[in-house]
Order: sequence, then structure tokens, then C-alpha cells
Amino acid sequence: MNTTFKTVALIGKYKTPAIAEPLLRLAEMLHENGVVVIVDSLTAEHLGQHQYQVLSLEEMKGRVDLAVVMGGDGTMLNIARTLSPFGIPLVGVNHGRLGFLTDISLDSMKRTLTAIMRGEYVTEKRMLLCVRVMRAEAEVFRGIAFNEMAVHRSNIGSMIECEVRIDGDYLYTQRADGLIISTPTGSTAYALSAGGPIVHPSLNVITLVPVCPHTLSNRPIVVSGGVEIEVLMHRTGEVHMRLDSHTHFDLQLHDKLVISRHQELVHLLHPVGHSYYHTLREKLLWNKSL
Repeated sequence: MNTTFKTVALIGKYKTPAIAEPLLRLAEMLHENGVVVIVDSLTAEHLGQHQYQVLSLEEMKGRVDLAVVMGGDGTMLNIARTLSPFGIPLVGVNHGRLGFLTDISLDSMKRTLTAIMRGEYVTEKRMLLCVRVMRAEAEVFRGIAFNEMAVHRSNIGSMIECEVRIDGDYLYTQRADGLIISTPTGSTAYALSAGGPIVHPSLNVITLVPVCPHTLSNRPIVVSGGVEIEVLMHRTGEVHMRLDSHTHFDLQLHDKLVISRHQELVHLLHPVGHSYYHTLREKLLWNKSL
């Protein structure tokens, strides 16, 4: 096989033994076509005996040309955050439920990956968020979000209260159950459930979506992806911040969150003819008659 992807990493859904059979089928196909196959170290724990080199995600920097992620969107979110600084393009094979990011089915996996390896694919670049927490002028947390950053209460009987500024310009003081700051990718995740708009992933924008706001006039707002957003916690109680449901951090009174576009992008590869609108119709059941 004549391909620019000489070395391909295979990464499966965490702690999922059922991933072994389809992943090894794919590994065999790639190996038979002269591709060097590398298996993620955590994935390898469920594969049994095999002939392929094993590396951790961090060890793949500079050694892998393409990563195939087999699982659901949650798996892709986690892997994308780790590999995006390395510039490794990603292909998603759906072994989960919705599959907005992992859009290749198991049934079409071999055929589609063969075409991608031949150079028949389209590249999609998606933004990430950089999130910092400042406490008494000192940075106490830094992380990356692919879908969203969310602050939410843990006590059902109280609200959070926070002040929001965009590039230093006061926007509002929000009283709500929570606040979601989302990328376009995350617009079909938690933000959608909270009443936010669906945003095409090619747009360089960030969406702020209040969760059950105290004042009904507080609506979602879409701002430029080039801004810096500050969220100052005025009232906390027990309030948590989370990134993509994977990373959690407990906030304190007067903590300031600083959110901006991350300098790195996620590079997703799709089959030729891939359509975001087709994905929406299929995953959100818009093609079903009432």
C-alpha cells in the first residue's frame, strides 16, 4: 500500500475487552499492507498475545503518522486532548453510541481505512479550549477541553453566582445551576442539552450557555474564538469545574477562571464525501418521520 501514513497507532476504548477482536482485525489488515502498527499501552492490556509494538500515548510523539481511535466520542475526546500537541491526525471508528466524532462504522472500517491510507480523505480542523484557574493571582490549575468547560453546583439546594467578562468587558453576573463554555464541537454535547445552539465545527467561535439560570432573560451567547473569557466566582458553596467530563477541579470563592482558544488544533480525518449535516440528521434522528 502506497501511503504517507507509514506508522499507525491503534487506540481502543479504555477497559473494554470487546475492542480486541475488531482492533486486531484492523491491525492485521494494516500490517499485511506494509504499515507499521503500534498499539496504545492501555489498549494492549486487553489484546492478549500479539506481534505489535506497544507505546504509551506520550511516547507516540514524533513516532506515529496517524492514530485510529476505536470507541465512542468520550474516548476520542480524551485521546484528542493528549495527542493534539503532537500534531497526530485522528480517525474515529465508532464502538460506542452516538458517534459524532467517531463516525466510521465497524462494518465499513476496513474499506474506509484502506481508502484513507491511499490518501482518499478530507481533513477537518477543530478548536480546543485552554482553561486556567487563578487563585490569589497564582495559577492553581491548567487544562484543555475539546467539548466544553463547565462549572456546576454539587448541592441541589443552592445556585452558583459568577461574574463573566469578555476581553475585560463586563458581560453579566450569572445566578444559575451552572455555566457551560463550549467549542463548536461541544455544541452537540452538554451545551445542547442545556438549550444551546448547534454550531458548525468549522466556525471559530465560543458559546456561553447558562444552566437553568435564575433570570429567564439570560440566554446563550456566541462570541469570537479569539477572545479571553474570565469567570469570577462570587458564590460557590460546593462548586466543581469539569473539562469534557474527564477532568475535575474543585473551585473556591473568588477563584477566577480564564478561558481562551488553545494554540493547538485537533486534526480529524474523514472519508471522502463526509457531511456534517448528514451526521446531524442521523445522530439527532432528524431523518425520522413523526
